[in-house]
Amino acid sequence: MPRFPDSASHLHAIPAAAYSAFAGRLARHPGETYPLHVGDTWMEPAERCRMEDLTVAAHPGMHRYAPVQGLPALVDAVLERERGLTGLPLEREQVLITAGATGGLAAVIGALVEPGDEVLILAPYWPLIEGIVRAFHGRPVAVPVLAGEAGSAAEAVAAAARGLSRRTVALYLSSPNNPSGRLLPRDWIEALVAWAGEHGLWVITDEAYDRFVYAGEHVPALPLAPERTFLAQTFSKGYGMAGNRCGYIVGPREVMTEVRKVSTHAFYAAPTAAQLAAARALAGPGEAWAATARELYGATARRAAARLGLPAPEGSTFLFFDVAPALDERGLAGLLERAADRGLLVAPGASFGPYPTWVRLCYTSVEPERALRGVEILAGLLGR
Repeated sequence: MPRFPDSASHLHAIPAAAYSAFAGRLARHPGETYPLHVGDTWMEPAERCRMEDLTVAAHPGMHRYAPVQGLPALVDAVLERERGLTGLPLEREQVLITAGATGGLAAVIGALVEPGDEVLILAPYWPLIEGIVRAFHGRPVAVPVLAGEAGSAAEAVAAAARGLSRRTVALYLSSPNNPSGRLLPRDWIEALVAWAGEHGLWVITDEAYDRFVYAGEHVPALPLAPERTFLAQTFSKGYGMAGNRCGYIVGPREVMTEVRKVSTHAFYAAPTAAQLAAARALAGPGEAWAATARELYGATARRAAARLGLPAPEGSTFLFFDVAPALDERGLAGLLERAADRGLLVAPGASFGPYPTWVRLCYTSVEPERALRGVEILAGLLGR
């Protein structure tokens, strides 16, 4: 007999709502709403890079499947960008265009993880990476270092070492970090990548927010160990194209064939129109857009952080902080519910690792002044 209506047991640990259990309330809220729980942008993509700018006359076949690896023009544009950033002589076979970085990371995890294998994940982390590892029968192991737990490269490595086991196969890191807004310092990245090499681990570096650095230096991890590192990138963040679902993976040539097998049987190819828009963005208009977005995002970040009494973030589009002093007997759920009743959504810290009294706020998901009105509501709830 089939197991219906039961689902596969390993999926039970994956939350259905990663960012807010109260999202449905916003549709019923009578006034202005502030959906600051999801990492998105209020800005439309650059002109000439929008869906409305693409026509069948200019792009015959734009509604057909793209090649599995990706449109050749986009693969070449990605190669040019990453060669310039990393200084590596990357080859076309090392690039795979994917259905967002999410699809790409799923393909990488699917290629690397056997049932029961473990992936070390620097925490706090992007929630979907935990679910991706679980979906492929792996075990995510949080390594808390980015919310004040580690103060040096040596302490970060020591934290990773505490999570190491004989089943560990990979180390995942994200910089600029979602959700903390921190940049991993150069010596941290160098030390962590070297430590991973000593233990025969793959490195997965998620650099989705590399265009949004407000203070400090973004350090690409790929050049440190290109033979065992996978870079995940997306057009969702840097070019405001989250709805297009287009990103890419750059990795070791020998393993990318296996990664491509997983992606082929998961989503076949990234959307053709999305790839055309992405290629246009990389050709020039997108960089000017990213520069404007960085200026606007940074200004909003500083104002939001100041109002909440927090340090300004170094990068990304988030603030992540502990609200324990403002919680009553209902805990964080009570605060989130009170916020939702006022039209405000923020994400619970437990979605990002062992942070049950923390929240994440995205200050770019709506227009700056509207986002700051949401921040003001949260500040009032926190007594700040």
